[in-house]
Amino acid sequence: MDWGTELWDQFEVLERHTQWGLDLLDRYVKFVKERTEVEQAYAKQLRSLVKKYMPKRPAKDDPESKFSQQQSFVQILQEVNDFAGQRELVAENLSVRVCLELAKYSQEMKQERKMHFQEGRRAQQQLESGFKQLENSKRKFERDCREAEKAAQTAERLDQDINATKADVEKAKQQAHLRSHMAEESKNEYAAQLQRFNRDQSHFYFSQMPQIFDKLQDMDERRATHLGAGYGLLSETELEVVPIIAKCLEGMKVAADAVNAKNDSQVLIELHKSGFARPGDVEFEDFSQPMNRVPSDSSLGTPSDGRPELRGTSRSRAKRWPFGKKNKTVVTEDFSHLPPEQQRKRLQQQLEERNRELQKEMDQREALKKMKDVYEKTPQMGDPASLEPRITETLNNIERLKLEVQKYEAWLAEAESRVLSNRGDTLGRHTRPPDPPASAPPDSSSSSNNGSQENKESSEEPPSEEGQDAPIYTEFDEEFEEEPASPIGHCVAIYHFEGSSEGTISMAEGEDLSLMEEDKGDGWTRVRRKQGGEGYVPTSYLRVMLN
Repeated sequence: MDWGTELWDQFEVLERHTQWGLDLLDRYVKFVKERTEVEQAYAKQLRSLVKKYMPKRPAKDDPESKFSQQQSFVQILQEVNDFAGQRELVAENLSVRVCLELAKYSQEMKQERKMHFQEGRRAQQQLESGFKQLENSKRKFERDCREAEKAAQTAERLDQDINATKADVEKAKQQAHLRSHMAEESKNEYAAQLQRFNRDQSHFYFSQMPQIFDKLQDMDERRATHLGAGYGLLSETELEVVPIIAKCLEGMKVAADAVNAKNDSQVLIELHKSGFARPGDVEFEDFSQPMNRVPSDSSLGTPSDGRPELRGTSRSRAKRWPFGKKNKTVVTEDFSHLPPEQQRKRLQQQLEERNRELQKEMDQREALKKMKDVYEKTPQMGDPASLEPRITETLNNIERLKLEVQKYEAWLAEAESRVLSNRGDTLGRHTRPPDPPASAPPDSSSSSNNGSQENKESSEEPPSEEGQDAPIYTEFDEEFEEEPASPIGHCVAIYHFEGSSEGTISMAEGEDLSLMEEDKGDGWTRVRRKQGGEGYVPTSYLRVMLN
């Protein structure tokens, strides 16, 4: 029994079945690939374990290596290391003999299947095209017959009409004869087209498609046979290393049997025996005779009351974060003509572009400074003065971009507040976090020159003793003891943030976070991480999407 005979009308079924077979082949390849990863990870962990417990000192310098217990333990570690090598060999053989070979074979099968079904679809299209031509010729024959009959009736009516002229009668007879001739030609064409279609249809159902289906059957059976062989390789690869693994286990048994307690005791004696004679009896000392007593050298003295010097262990870890005030100057470039959400998106886009440009200019400035230093040290490589115009231009660009970043940050904050006001959300369950730091993310600079100078001055001030060990954000403590609330949206971290202060939370660049509470205007937003943990992060470090 074959597909071409029994499944002649199941084109879609065969298409689904052959696709399922190839999917199963790919699934098995994926399984074996993950199995090799497990073997490799297992071998790597075993090797790390052996390395961890293997003695660090050479055997000749290690007195413990003379004990049979230590020698057996080292031998067991070596056998485990050899066992790990066999697991690596299993992973390598599976990767080469199963994953690579079957993946390559799967690609070949996909190409062959695609070719057979393309051939079948072309045959179907040809048969459908022939059927359409047959239908067209049939309709043309039917139409010409009606026209011929109508023309014959017209000619007969004029012939019987005494008022009709002879010329009209002759013309009507000629028209009827012409229509009759056209109908006869259409009949012959329709008959020929019908004969041709029946021949093509017979060839399609009894020869052409059965051959294609038989090829698909052969392909699918070859795939199944190959897949079965791949199943067998999974156990054959394991059986190939069984003798060596058995030797490793036998070596471990030999090492266990090699432990000789008596010999180890003798080794200990040989290593540490002193050779001194045992002490004799203690003689009696008579203290009943009068004598000047002197303090014995062995009398217990009063120990000195020395106390260790107490040293402070606390280190000053207080952070003094400068705060800058944003300039919210509104100009015509703030996209205020757009809806609030569109305006916020456009402003966010502009801010990101300015930050990228600013980072690029700062990198270029550093490169120019390094080049200038090289020119100053080695004048033959170039003139340092030639770089001054480019350095000045870069500095001007940096200052301009800083101002633009400030400007867009202000507009963005205003746009976000407008979005919140439009939503009408009233989220005031928690205490407002402290003011955000004015320090900018790695690729942006939102502080003005005056703010930078203030940051520098405040960072040079010595930290107060009262605030050294006190947490900066003490007002966040009670919030995290409440029951977890439902997120009101989600957000994506634009920059990395290290939440080192109490109440804050760390986040990685590109990390997805749940939005728990919106910014109250102080520059901080409360979020929750997917792996757990909830706290505040800078709003300017986020791209927020509300529900």
